[in-house]
Amino acid sequence: MTLDELAAAGALRFERDGSALLEVHVQPGARSTEAAGMHGDRLKVRLAAPPVDGKANRALTEWVAQWLGLPRAAVTLVRGQTSRQKTLRLDGLPR
Repeated sequence: MTLDELAAAGALRFERDGSALLEVHVQPGARSTEAAGMHGDRLKVRLAAPPVDGKANRALTEWVAQWLGLPRAAVTLVRGQTSRQKTLRLDGLPR
């Protein structure tokens, strides 16, 4: 999936401050970590990490940072700490 496809689907939106918000649906405990298309208006991500002690959240932010070529510190979980529906803030993402 490209950034343009994510934006067109409504999963990615740019904010006035230059950051972007990425809406994600997470499936923890999968065989491997990968993007798995769309789940409604959210990017579906399968995570190999279990949903225990924040492991899935850490794995998600690390994977998204690597996938988009951003530093790990540029990806922040802002909503959905205990939910499958998550919102990530991305700093430094080119438009």
